Amino acid sequence: MAYVLKRHVDYKANQSALTVSLPALFTEKGLLVSHLKFLYSKRNKSQSWLERNVFAVELLLKFINAHTNTFTSATELLRSFVDTLCFGSIDDSHQDTSNLYWHPRKAEDVNVLLGHINFYCDHLDKTYGHELPSLNPLRKATKAEQRMRWCAYYKRESNCFLNHLSNPSKHQFSKVRSIQGPMNHLLSIESVFRFPEDHFDRFFQYGFSNRRSGDIDYASQLIVMLMHYGGLRLSECFHIYTSDIAIDTKSGAAIVSVFHPSDGASPEKGFANRREYLNIRFRQKPRYEYKRSHRLYSGWKQPLLTNQNHSFDVMFFPSSKAIEFTWLLQQYLAVRVDGDHPYLFTNSSGKAESKKNFIQKHKRAIERIGLEASKHLGTSPHSHRHFYGYRLKQAGFNQLEIQKAMHHKSPLSCLVYLKPEDKEIRNKIRALGL
Repeated sequence: MAYVLKRHVDYKANQSALTVSLPALFTEKGLLVSHLKFLYSKRNKSQSWLERNVFAVELLLKFINAHTNTFTSATELLRSFVDTLCFGSIDDSHQDTSNLYWHPRKAEDVNVLLGHINFYCDHLDKTYGHELPSLNPLRKATKAEQRMRWCAYYKRESNCFLNHLSNPSKHQFSKVRSIQGPMNHLLSIESVFRFPEDHFDRFFQYGFSNRRSGDIDYASQLIVMLMHYGGLRLSECFHIYTSDIAIDTKSGAAIVSVFHPSDGASPEKGFANRREYLNIRFRQKPRYEYKRSHRLYSGWKQPLLTNQNHSFDVMFFPSSKAIEFTWLLQQYLAVRVDGDHPYLFTNSSGKAESKKNFIQKHKRAIERIGLEASKHLGTSPHSHRHFYGYRLKQAGFNQLEIQKAMHHKSPLSCLVYLKPEDKEIRNKIRALGL
């Protein structure tokens, strides 16, 4: 019976290489080695990217297993795969002859999955060459590997799955792909993601206060300040060491640096970078290299680094908030429980605070002041970063300045944070009276 299973394995590329924990796919014939090697070549990608790639290939293998004797050509099979992703595998009578029981997926999700299959197919091309896969290969290959090589060959020959053309010639733009992913819907709803300004002061003051004991969760307040007044992503807050904060002796303002989790400069001499420092001092890895299910996991979005030591400095706006941050930091450090790690934020037992735990604290703080925690209502943690970018625009900062303040590599990335709300456009129309 054909099957596909995902398991985590420890992979060592060669005798001199370090062991890396990676997700892997197993079929009834064994490990899908070519895909594991592909993931190893992409090991610097985020855990989210790796997991999504595994999921995409897993779906394709499951579909192929369910339709081994159904289609007469790879064209039909792959076109049906895309259709099934879009519309599901359950018919109008609620039957599913494939036994997949897949539900329809959003167009954006389908295109992301097909993009991941592209990456793997390109890797197969580079590894095995561009010739048609042999029916009698010299190396013993699993059935799954042979199927994926056929997909790679077909994808290359027919431009299957591609959402863009690489190295386009003047003739390529006249061609139409035989199999395409669905067209993404163009939505403009980002403005609702900003944190509601009229509720922030109440949220900040009362949301993280314990009514019974009167204790204040200073750590959570500091994290909120870094996002709301400093524009940080939530994940970036959990990479900050205690030593990454300096105080301006003249103004009393906090200077917060955010370092690359692995390549950033070590806070102590004698270490090449933070990866080595964490390994030698604490037997830990950079937090973005843990599995997403691990309590220490925190992602890293590859922001624009502006310092030679592979870091960037938080730009508080308004600047007075940097002084308030210093005062709040002093209150926090006076009651913080220290632990065997370098991170600034800790929980009540002294362990490094987890991103998941803070998200729950943020949710409870929102509900404590009578609001609903929802991304679409602007009450999620990321809504603070949206508000930061929009506030810079309202203050007159130009696009390039906002790009630098929000640490984007592209000046276009910050545009999503600058969109006006519908009510603001209506008010402007009414004010003009035309």
